[in-house]
Amino acid sequence: MKRYEMVREIFNSCSGNQMRDVFISEIETDDVNLAVQEFLVGAEVQWEKTKTETGAILFDINTDGLKQRVAFTEIR
Repeated sequence: MKRYEMVREIFNSCSGNQMRDVFISEIETDDVNLAVQEFLVGAEVQWEKTKTETGAILFDINTDGLKQRVAFTEIR
């Protein structure tokens, strides 16, 4: 299993408020796609996965209008 630092950002949907909730944790998984599944809950779910040049894996998620970003960075 690989170890990752997982950073989950929940963007505030209130107009004019730029604050966001940020949760940082360490997880062990062989599949980040399965690890992010718990955040893909809602009637309307859209998500996009990208990999950065540094190797981080980003998931931009929109569930029923709630925007989130979950980033996985491997810990070596």
